[in-house]
Amino acid sequence: MDCLFCKIIKKEIPADIVFEDDSVIVFKDINPKAKIHHLIVPKKHIANFNELSAMDAQDLIKIMYTAKRIAGEEGIDKSGYRLIFNINDDGGQEVQHLHLHLIGGQKLGKMA
Repeated sequence: MDCLFCKIIKKEIPADIVFEDDSVIVFKDINPKAKIHHLIVPKKHIANFNELSAMDAQDLIKIMYTAKRIAGEEGIDKSGYRLIFNINDDGGQEVQHLHLHLIGGQKLGKMA
């Protein structure tokens, strides 16, 4: 794949990387919605949440565990944070590569 996030993963496009290992990369959102707004992205290209298969279960677990870990490292695990998957156009997904938003560091408004 040649999407924006794949280019970041391959270091073809710079990003403010917070964490990286062999299967996931975390970087700061370029248009943050809160003091802390990171994107947790599997290195394996999966277009969106609807494209997950049973074979991808470990990738999903890794994304969620990484979000928990980064929330702790950022010191927002006790005060609270929000995790969001945007899925397809109506769900607000702008890059067609599965990613989880970790948002916090301030009081967040209630969602409808």
